[in-house]
Amino acid sequence: MSAPDPRTAQPLARYAAWRRAGDLVLLSGVIAVEPSTGTIVRGYADIPPAARALIGQTGEFSTDAKEGPVLAQTWFVLDRIRATVEDAGGSMADVVRLVQYFRNLDHFPLYSRVRKLFFPGDPPASTVVEVSEMLPTADILIEVEATAWVPLERARRGSI
Repeated sequence: MSAPDPRTAQPLARYAAWRRAGDLVLLSGVIAVEPSTGTIVRGYADIPPAARALIGQTGEFSTDAKEGPVLAQTWFVLDRIRATVEDAGGSMADVVRLVQYFRNLDHFPLYSRVRKLFFPGDPPASTVVEVSEMLPTADILIEVEATAWVPLERARRGSI
């Protein structure tokens, strides 16, 4: 088995980041942690400059400090889902279902703004849940599970 692509979702414990079941690709919950370093995405400084501009960094300290953590975590999580689905041979258009966990449902409008960038057409079926906490620390604001329909004959790579 080759080394995992660092752009894809990676498990932080002993579980599969994703599995193929026939034409379905099921992703475990993805959080905003860089597994190779254990770094938690805490704001705009932790994502690429192009992504910062895309998701709305204003340059105003009070606004960016308040909105930046959830916007940056949302971008990071959805970008990891995108890379993982592509690694399985699909695209974001193949994502048919999301389960989104929030520490605070007040973050949903900000999350939704970024999600529209990744799903500009028909969005996937979705479930939104508020939870009291997430692993590994209280700095994690969102976690997203995804299911994609990627027919085997279209897949570019094998499953894990």
